[in-house]
Amino acid sequence: MSYVIGLDYGTDSVRALLVNAVSGETVESSVFTYPRWGQRLYCDASKSQFRQHPLDHLEGLEKTVSDVVIKSGVDKKQIKGICVDTTGSSPMAVNERGISLAMVPGYEENPNAMMVLWKDHTAIQEAAEITALSKTWGGEDFTKYSGGIYSSEWFWAKILSIHRKDKTVAKAAFSWMEHCDFITAILTGSNPKQIKRSRCAAGHKAMWHEDWQGLPSKEFLGLLDFSLSSLRDNLYSQTYTSNEPAGKISQEWASTLGLSEETLIAVGTIDAHAGAVGAGIGAYSLVKVIGTSTCDILVASRQEMEKKLVKGICGQVNGSVLPGMIGLEAGQAGFGDVLAWFSGILLGPFIELINSSNQIGFQDKAILLAEMKDRMLTYLSDEAQKLQKEASTPLALDWINGRRSPDVNESLQGGVLGLNMGTTAAHIFKSLVEALCFGSKRIIARFEEEGLRIEDIIAIGGVANKSSLVMQTMADVLQRTIKVTASTQTPALGSAIYAAVASQLYTSMDTAISAMGQGFNAIYSPDPQMEKFYADKYTHYLSLGSAAEEFSKSD
Repeated sequence: MSYVIGLDYGTDSVRALLVNAVSGETVESSVFTYPRWGQRLYCDASKSQFRQHPLDHLEGLEKTVSDVVIKSGVDKKQIKGICVDTTGSSPMAVNERGISLAMVPGYEENPNAMMVLWKDHTAIQEAAEITALSKTWGGEDFTKYSGGIYSSEWFWAKILSIHRKDKTVAKAAFSWMEHCDFITAILTGSNPKQIKRSRCAAGHKAMWHEDWQGLPSKEFLGLLDFSLSSLRDNLYSQTYTSNEPAGKISQEWASTLGLSEETLIAVGTIDAHAGAVGAGIGAYSLVKVIGTSTCDILVASRQEMEKKLVKGICGQVNGSVLPGMIGLEAGQAGFGDVLAWFSGILLGPFIELINSSNQIGFQDKAILLAEMKDRMLTYLSDEAQKLQKEASTPLALDWINGRRSPDVNESLQGGVLGLNMGTTAAHIFKSLVEALCFGSKRIIARFEEEGLRIEDIIAIGGVANKSSLVMQTMADVLQRTIKVTASTQTPALGSAIYAAVASQLYTSMDTAISAMGQGFNAIYSPDPQMEKFYADKYTHYLSLGSAAEEFSKSD
């Protein structure tokens, strides 16, 4: 028997999956919730600043992997490989040894020295500058394989913003590493010059492409800020796909985790792309990774793309999902986050009033508040499902956290239209669900407008597994059948599949996916009676979106 580990870093927690490499069966799993992130340290939601301390990630690495090794009782020599997937773009500044600056004396409490989480939107201005310069500087348009618009969620915008705001961090940073590269380097004991950088992260987030032999030129970067030009020397030119080995685990981490020093570490990747692999992606399949945000992943042959440039998406990169195929990514900047935001709006005053009450004891308060927090989303979903299918719900825009795709614009804001005295929390909640599904429809429409075929839709992620309201509404809005994967840890499973191929347990990704994939446990079919209702409402959604964009330009 041979086993592999998929290590999946999400927004709130990290999970390790020990997987039987023959059947894909999960042998053991472990989850670690980030303690500092749980306290929202180093974050300021009013400024869209979201930072994470690397100690959360390293403590999670040690806890989860050690857990699955010990609890499984598997001989460590049988654990052949590990692959790491993480959120992205989530870069952090590192020194020459690859240590995060947040772990260097003097920088331990500096948010700018920490990982800049994917949903941090503090670099909107810098992203706009990168987009504008790409069109006007007279050389290569480095955004052309990234949908033509650069995002504040991505690598260069975040680095440029911090270099301008914090000169001490800019000066101290030898290099910057994406989260997936950082953890892979930690496990292999590699420094920033040695580590094999992720093709997925580099191509989708840092404008890396074979056409210009790597990252954007020093000349281009220097026009943005001279510090970026010198930084480029300490970055990389080559990138690697996640079916390739990054190296063997270091002696230190093998001892810490209870693994053999022969354990192979695969090149890292981004969680959504690993999720697509775990879902069994193939040609003409769209995998929707539905969590706090969404990522919509497609693959197409190089012949089919033929230098085709898809406007307004998050990149098209050779090998970012499956080697030899072009991986395409789009997505929504908020999905589960939007529903959680509305739940928080309702809970906020209630929590304050209960906490300030003299009628309830401390212990009773804690029990009551915990129950309310746990039940609110379920309650709203249940109440929304009780509404008549054609009930007149308000019309909402899903841009609470800005718009990612199509045509990224993080400065856009959400809204709700059509409230009246009969509107309940359930009506508003359902309107938000509908808006999120309309946003998904816009992404599919853009892919198809650009000549890409979608024959199959697969959904994965926490929302897909837990909310029948969301998934049935999406099927009705799209008027397409949606299959939900049986695995509830699909990105971790996808990483395990990468690890199996990198460890040469399989000769190809196709054979590994076929052997280790877990199939589907739910299928949502569209209700034909809802087609006209949602087609009409979608038209109004588009009109409201256009009006909101015009309003934002005049603001």
